[in-house]
Amino acid sequence: MKKLTLLLIIAMVFSVGLVGCGQNQSLIIATGGTSGTYYPLGGGIAQIIENNTDMKAQAQTTGASVENMRYIASEEVDLAFTQTDIADYAVKGVEMFDKPVANLRAIATLYPETIQIVLPGDSAIATVADLKGKRVSVGAPGSGTELNAKQILEVYGLTFEDLDAQHLSFGDSSQSIQDGQLDAAFVTAGAPTAAVSELSATKGVKILSLEQDKIDQLISQYPFYTLDVVPAGTYAGQDQEVTTVAVKAMLVARDGLSEEQVYNITKALFENLDKLVSINAKAELIKLDTALQGVSLEVHPGAAKYFEEQGISK
Repeated sequence: MKKLTLLLIIAMVFSVGLVGCGQNQSLIIATGGTSGTYYPLGGGIAQIIENNTDMKAQAQTTGASVENMRYIASEEVDLAFTQTDIADYAVKGVEMFDKPVANLRAIATLYPETIQIVLPGDSAIATVADLKGKRVSVGAPGSGTELNAKQILEVYGLTFEDLDAQHLSFGDSSQSIQDGQLDAAFVTAGAPTAAVSELSATKGVKILSLEQDKIDQLISQYPFYTLDVVPAGTYAGQDQEVTTVAVKAMLVARDGLSEEQVYNITKALFENLDKLVSINAKAELIKLDTALQGVSLEVHPGAAKYFEEQGISK
């Protein structure tokens, strides 16, 4: 009996050792809701990891960016999707985070989530400065969109107190504009955004451009932003391109994953992007040469090694 017990203990230790080395390990990827973009892309990345490395992986549906950072902090997940701004707040322990998420590391940014300031098609508002005194939705309370609105207004010398600020979801903002109860709405999402497309088909929309000096100031103060353009024709009746900024969706990891593991994950991802495109069109925007744009936190050594081999630097 004692001999059998000893053999069982040795077997358990050996098994744990294998998992620690990445053999047969099942990585958990925190994504978002099943109707969003994060979840299907997470499932695709899990499949790529399983098909191209010695690791197992599975996508887990979650409440998205903010919740995912908390899962990383508690080490309940290994990889996660988030926005670059939310990751920045997480590592600093500010805004919606009571303390820093010290174990958070970047792998790569994926695609832009564009800050769109949406107006009715016939609006006379021409610049962010004109929003003063207007009825403006600045996003749901505690959301990333709310902080995007606050930061953009800041570089124009405005605060929420200068507006008739309302805290609405994208869908409610669109409906309120259609009903004539709202003058403008901040929307942070990949363009085209469904709620904005629906509005453009009924009332028509206008998307505000940001002036270049304000964009430069914003990026200087908040490095997680990147320049972005909404092409003409993205929405019905939108006949001019719009210059704005975006935060980016990104893939992150907990720092407990080894350099070898994250190197293999990063390599597998960027060498099999075509497989992701077949799952979700957003994957067409994932590019190796922009993989570190908007990253304000420390890059995981495994990802950094792969990018260095490819001549990509932060």
